[in-house]
Amino acid sequence: MICGRKARPAAEQLRAPSEGAGGSRRPGRALKKMGLTEDEDVQRMLQGSLLWKVKARGGSRARLFRLQEDGVTVCFEGRFRGARSPQSWTAATAPVPPGISGISPAAAPSPARCRGRRGDARVSISSQGVLQDAGGWVTRRGSTSMVPPHPARVPAVSVAHIEAVRDGRRSEGLRKHGAAFPERHCFTLAFKGRRKNLDLAARGEEDARHWVQGLTKLMGRLQAMSQMEKLDHWIHGVLQRADRNKDNKMSFREVKSMLRMLNIDMDDVYASKLFKECDHSGNERLEGRELEEFCRRLLRRPELEELFGRYSGEDRVLSAEELQDFLRDQGEDCSLRQARSIIRTYELNDKAKQQDLMMLDGFMMYLLSAAGDILNQEHTKVHQDMSQPLSHYFISSSHNTYLTRNQIGGTSSTEAYVRALRAGCRCVELDCWEGSDGEPVVYHGHTLTSKILFRDVIESIRDSTFEKSPYPVILSLENHCGLEQQATMARHMKAILGDRLLTQPLQGQDPHHLPSPELKEKILVKGKKLPELWQEPQGVTSLLDPEEEEEEEEEEEEEKGQERSPRRSLQSLQEIKPLQAKDASQVSPELSALVVYCQAVPFPGLAQALRHPQPCQMSSFSERKARKLIKEAGPALVRYNARQLSRVYPLGLKMNSANYNPQEMWNAGCQLVALNFQTPGYEMDLNAGRFLPNGRCGYVLKPLCLRSPPGEGSRRLALHIRVITAQQLPKLNRDKGSSIVDPFVRVEIHGTPADCAKQQTHHKLNNGFNPRWEETLRFQVRVPELALVRFVVEDYDSTSCNDFVGQFTLPLPSMRQGYRHIHLLSKDGASLSPATLFVHVRSKSL
Repeated sequence: MICGRKARPAAEQLRAPSEGAGGSRRPGRALKKMGLTEDEDVQRMLQGSLLWKVKARGGSRARLFRLQEDGVTVCFEGRFRGARSPQSWTAATAPVPPGISGISPAAAPSPARCRGRRGDARVSISSQGVLQDAGGWVTRRGSTSMVPPHPARVPAVSVAHIEAVRDGRRSEGLRKHGAAFPERHCFTLAFKGRRKNLDLAARGEEDARHWVQGLTKLMGRLQAMSQMEKLDHWIHGVLQRADRNKDNKMSFREVKSMLRMLNIDMDDVYASKLFKECDHSGNERLEGRELEEFCRRLLRRPELEELFGRYSGEDRVLSAEELQDFLRDQGEDCSLRQARSIIRTYELNDKAKQQDLMMLDGFMMYLLSAAGDILNQEHTKVHQDMSQPLSHYFISSSHNTYLTRNQIGGTSSTEAYVRALRAGCRCVELDCWEGSDGEPVVYHGHTLTSKILFRDVIESIRDSTFEKSPYPVILSLENHCGLEQQATMARHMKAILGDRLLTQPLQGQDPHHLPSPELKEKILVKGKKLPELWQEPQGVTSLLDPEEEEEEEEEEEEEKGQERSPRRSLQSLQEIKPLQAKDASQVSPELSALVVYCQAVPFPGLAQALRHPQPCQMSSFSERKARKLIKEAGPALVRYNARQLSRVYPLGLKMNSANYNPQEMWNAGCQLVALNFQTPGYEMDLNAGRFLPNGRCGYVLKPLCLRSPPGEGSRRLALHIRVITAQQLPKLNRDKGSSIVDPFVRVEIHGTPADCAKQQTHHKLNNGFNPRWEETLRFQVRVPELALVRFVVEDYDSTSCNDFVGQFTLPLPSMRQGYRHIHLLSKDGASLSPATLFVHVRSKSL
């Protein structure tokens, strides 16, 4: 009998005979764990398929695509000159061998070739004049030939990095350059972050369907994986890369190489000792269960073992009552019944589960699951009141949405709208200019940016605007077109968007009051509007675009500064004259009629706006003008923003499309704080963090103090964050095997000026795999409902700037207390799984 509790089995009694973590690694193990070994689509992908990469430059190129046994990696190799269309391929080749649409196993490159560091495809010419490569692929001599790839890494795509798979010609690239391929043969891989789309075409409809369905299934399985399963997948991939001769055995040299891949600089003596302890066969090679044991020892989490032991006691088994104690210390209300439910969900050992007991592995599974995440999981759904007027919400907004790079010579693309909308953006910008053939175009005027058709932009918005969020989208039109092309714009919007375009005030509601976001799946137009009595364009006076007018003023100020500077390149760019109609300052009745709730007007001044509020009129401010208003009349601006919408945008003359700090604008209640979504940085991290809760729907309810100013004062908060460990941080310099990060963690508070603060841990030398800090960072927050918390990991460098490793940002009200894992993101917002931070959070009202 153990003091204070009834006798129960110890951990050793509950464990089954040791079987390692799954036995020897064999092909298909990862897919078996996914439950997809017998799936027809996945089987076809494993065999491999000849697919064309459809590109603007150099035409289409055929590649052999093949899914690897890890179920996550797709390799593609082989350079086919002249294979620019299915027709040219058919004419140049012999009759298609059986299974060619899926590529027969003989034709598929071996796993060693796909996973190898260097391409090794060899081509020989037989006596019959047939080209034959090492994998058994044959083609006739003619316009198509197999060329040995350059000695470089075989290109690969990770399924984990794919955001969406689109069938047909639904991407800008395929619409422009995929006409040679039937639409049902085409599909697109859209990636997370800033990576360009991969446009592909298959030999046949069936093959395309297998890849679209197969990739969709794999993405779904990966998304449903627990953190432990993701970690297992990751280790499996590292083992494959480290096993250079592909014999499924690891020498000590290969193990050392694997450790460097894992960001571990382990002492040779300790590494050798660990290697020998796991080498039970004594043949100086680790294989099967020996390799599993080695990896299991590497993946130990001493800090979790200590935490588990603190609550479980000497027998190392956690009862439901003890788990309830732990959850209460986490700040969670938990009944005994809920504790038992958690054990049944996460415990891996059936014997322990039957007795309502949890072992260390189950405890780790729980802490690595969504239940142990720092983000309140209730906030991953729409949980806020969505019935208030639009002016009561922060609204995710994009500036120069059409750009993929900088605003001076970058590329304009409809895909930029798709990416922004899929990221939850609910206000996109269209800079509209006269097109030479009667069709309006979208681009950044006075610059060398490329042009795209207004009609194509509207079609892309129609296809993607409500994929991720059903809440209304605002089209912010900056109009430089004449009356005729303005009418064309109106026709396109009405024809393409149909019933989704809001053209009349809502029935039963005051037309002079703003609607709520419950206006689902509707698109609103923000633009200039004619006075109600004006029905004809004759006699229309000039209506200046408030944003354009302010940009001109700023350009004058910038040019004055440039006159004192030798740099005049930007001014010379401004002398580029776009095609602009003489009547561009007028508004056509057709376009005016589409502006219902978001009428763009010059800012009348705070005094006038507060005396005579016009909720359906909105003004735009440059970041400079907004800062000036905040400094001179911050409380008045807050009152203005409680009733009317305001849009803030970056200065127009930043060559690199740099962003500004959005937090200072949110502090003043500005709703549409527009940023350059194509420019990564801490500003976009803050934007992603602001709109992370409420189901990432693009609308976040402003704090009460910004909706009904002055409101009650906030309760100050003492915030203590203990940074404990990090796990599996990414390797920054993959080309330099000996390069290992020296990580440190910085915690930043972004909020009101008095709350902004940052503190950091010391750096840990040469350990990106499992560094441990155990350092507590302390903050006082005066307005917690406005604060964002940003966790940043950097690689310390004593001689130059520190290198960014990963980050995660979330609102302080969405942050849970207790022991929590933080899943790190890359600079462009993509997941760095399985990289995590492990912290303890404690907050107390003062």
